[in-house]
Amino acid sequence: MESQYFILVGSLLLLMSILAGKTSYKFGVPTLILFLSVGMLAGSEGILGINFDNPSFAQFIGIIALNVILFSGGLDTRWKAVKPVAAKGFLLSTLGVFITAGAVGGFTYYLLDFTLIEAFLLGAIVSSTDAAAVFSILRSNNINLKYGIRPMLELESGSNDPMAYFLTTLFTGMVVAQEFSLTSSVLDLVLQLVIGGVSGYFLGKGSKWLINKIALDFEGLYPVLGLALSFIIYSFTEVIHGNGFLAVYVSSVLLANSELVKKYALRQFFDGFAWLMQIILFLTLGLLVFPSRVIDILPIGLAIALFLIFVARPLSVFISLAFFKVNIRSKLFISWVGLRGAVPIVFATFPMVMGLDKADLIFNIVFLVTLVSIMLQGTTINKMAQWLGVQDNEIKTLKKARAFEFSEDSKTESAEIYISSNSKVIGKKIHELDLPKDSLVVMIIRKAKYFVPSGSTELKYGDTLQVISTSTKDLTKMAQDFG
Repeated sequence: MESQYFILVGSLLLLMSILAGKTSYKFGVPTLILFLSVGMLAGSEGILGINFDNPSFAQFIGIIALNVILFSGGLDTRWKAVKPVAAKGFLLSTLGVFITAGAVGGFTYYLLDFTLIEAFLLGAIVSSTDAAAVFSILRSNNINLKYGIRPMLELESGSNDPMAYFLTTLFTGMVVAQEFSLTSSVLDLVLQLVIGGVSGYFLGKGSKWLINKIALDFEGLYPVLGLALSFIIYSFTEVIHGNGFLAVYVSSVLLANSELVKKYALRQFFDGFAWLMQIILFLTLGLLVFPSRVIDILPIGLAIALFLIFVARPLSVFISLAFFKVNIRSKLFISWVGLRGAVPIVFATFPMVMGLDKADLIFNIVFLVTLVSIMLQGTTINKMAQWLGVQDNEIKTLKKARAFEFSEDSKTESAEIYISSNSKVIGKKIHELDLPKDSLVVMIIRKAKYFVPSGSTELKYGDTLQVISTSTKDLTKMAQDFG
């Protein structure tokens, strides 16, 4: 295919994915499914008939994309919110992964003609929740949850890939070499996690120093610097035999909770770039799938998917959180948000690259498990949160004012408040508003134009108020009263 046709087809697929994602919310379908569907429609058995059967390239794209997604997720992690649930998240991302892998592996062993190691390999591949799926679905739906559930879920999904990655590579190597040493495997696991964590911490510190001291002449270069550093952190950690995924996540969390120049620009860039990498990743994985082969294993795949959702995931959650005071409703909801996504499909390419006999079967089962997970769990998270009573309806999600950027150490917060058609403040003047102390309407967006209001400015339907305050509670109250 000539370069211009390759670029044209690629850009059209990207556009189709974005348009599909834009319309998906009307039907309650997660955008990730739409991205996969576009890739499948364009693949070997789809409308465009693009012949793509290159697991090695798909794996390479997956590793690049996962680095960006994890780095972006880490940059959005507030340590103050995560700290109270850090121990719970850690156990879910380690012990929880082991339990899930073991349970699914045992079920697969009795269900299929797999050796015990091959069964545990399948269990390891689907053992971790997916950061891209959890971040995108929780944040796009603006779900506010009680009891610190949301930071716990985001911490788990951002930090459990290293354990699943280790188990996947371990069992893949065992199938190939036909040998196993418990002592060396445990030692290897501990070394990878320790080196990954330590490397991520110190490289994150170094990245912070460099970003703050380099004084680049062009602001647009700071996100590029951040991107380069994220890949350096991953690759260097892998070279010294640490877990690169863990290092990337640890370093980005450290950067997110440090005094950092252009932090807002970095977050904005990585947020958009992470979406781009998600689309490219899901398109690539969709192209790699042959739907007819997935249909052939439909009963088997459904059985494993349902066992994972209703048995293995709850089992891992209830055992991991048994050490803490967590009510049963929270445990049930956390169990339900065990979303699988791109990560298991990427890990499923490892056996294919290594040429394992059952690699294609494993890949198709994992793909089907992912589809079922996102379609069943991803579309019902809101309803499940309401049904279990863990959704916090008293909190109104605030959108940061686009005209202002404050340091995280500043006591000043900002918010955008949209004046809806039934708002009580329509027709009122600014000086007539009952504004809380130390709160101010500093700008109004009206018909896409910004202007600074005076006390006599009359509010109209469709206005967007740019408000600053020293109290988040006051901003929330204004959003409820004025919106």
